Amino acid sequence: MYDVAIIGAGVIGCAVARELSRYDVKVVLLEKDTDIANGTTKANSAIVHGGYDAKPGSLKARFNVEGNAMFDKLCKELDVPFQRIGSLVLAFDHEDMEAIQELYERGLINGVPNMEILDREQVLALEPNLSKHVEGALHAPSAGIVGPWELAIAMAENAIENGVELKLESKVTKIEKLETGYQIFTDKGKVEATYVINCAGLYADEVHNMVAEPSFRIIPRRGQYNVFDRSVGDFVQKVIFQCPTKKGKGVLITPTVHGNLIVGPDAEELDCKESMETTMEGLGFIREQGRKSTENVPAHAIITAFAGLRATPSTGDFIIEEVTGSNGFIDVAGIESPGLTAAPAIAIYVLELLKNSGAMLQEKASFHPIRRKAIRFMELTDEEKAELIQKDPRFGKIICRCESITEGEIVDIIRRKAGALTVDGVKRRARPGTGRCQGGFCGPRVMEILARELEINITEVLKDRSGSYILTGPTKIDTEIEESFGAVAAAKEQ
Repeated sequence: MYDVAIIGAGVIGCAVARELSRYDVKVVLLEKDTDIANGTTKANSAIVHGGYDAKPGSLKARFNVEGNAMFDKLCKELDVPFQRIGSLVLAFDHEDMEAIQELYERGLINGVPNMEILDREQVLALEPNLSKHVEGALHAPSAGIVGPWELAIAMAENAIENGVELKLESKVTKIEKLETGYQIFTDKGKVEATYVINCAGLYADEVHNMVAEPSFRIIPRRGQYNVFDRSVGDFVQKVIFQCPTKKGKGVLITPTVHGNLIVGPDAEELDCKESMETTMEGLGFIREQGRKSTENVPAHAIITAFAGLRATPSTGDFIIEEVTGSNGFIDVAGIESPGLTAAPAIAIYVLELLKNSGAMLQEKASFHPIRRKAIRFMELTDEEKAELIQKDPRFGKIICRCESITEGEIVDIIRRKAGALTVDGVKRRARPGTGRCQGGFCGPRVMEILARELEINITEVLKDRSGSYILTGPTKIDTEIEESFGAVAAAKEQ
């Protein structure tokens, strides 16, 4: 019997898990997919928002500003890339300037620090590549950029180091109420817990409906993005927004913490919660809209595109509450933008709800907030590199030429708590495959390393989700490879 079961290992579920790991409680984190951060968390704008956009008095407004202020300390503890570069909301006419004034006043109410309204000359002095048609902008220095999946993975890793149990490929299919808690049925058996935290993202409404009458809907809203090569990563220095609409914050242009540039998203409401494909129409739309901010978007440097789904709530605000008639069952649903920014503050609030529901949360002296630093070989000094290669020669072997990632780094992120189990899992943690060739050269070597480290046949290596096999078998029989696969299979049987 667990004290708390968390359903969903996106950035919200991982934030709650880490916060709970401070206390003397038995916690399990359930995830239906093959990895952490495999839903909305892996495909978004990667922005830490300032907080001027949300309606004053809303949960979005409160937790955006509170969460934003926590990122410096949090990312330092967890060794997650974060840069507080600031944002600009651009105005192109008198109507836009009025909208920016409204955002400024809303930001003051929400508690956003150090905002200012800039004129054309000030904007172009900061960002000379922007359109000369700009009239002014709202500047929010507190905004930033972060590695979203890296943050979720780091929080999960730290939570596991502090006692949380992770169960992957454990899709929740049914929940039954017990006299003291809940019985949760998953693909991998049953779990019992006194308290349940529903952080199921796009499926939070369906999980809610397992214990109560429907009270909200989650609407999948697809957003598509273009990713640009690092050679143009400094095209803009800040997060560049256009004036927001009812569908979102518009098409943005922003650098990433790894030196790329992204442009997007569009906003398309869908019926399917798994529609992650990109479309010619959507990508054409974001390129066209991006030209409003700057006529010189470096389209020649696009290296890939991706799509993500936002969990848009029918209520218009975050849903964070204990479910009426289901004591100890807490919904954390509809966490769309600025959910990434709000995550650490939401986690603290969820613990308050647990306490109000009767949970005894006693801090444990053994909690350690510092995650072991990730090894980024190319950021080391020559002396540090030589010392590391002396200890482990695999750090002297480059696997990904585009991003200069070594075999030692890949082995390290596979062997960590909540380590990589798939090709995309390696990609999210150590970045092989994110460069100009998009894995064309390093992909096969990453597969070989995964097969070796996980002691599986290379045909069992997944790209990402369950069933996403890359290889089905050899085209020619290689006796040495066949014998090594046979040895692995024999060892597993023993």
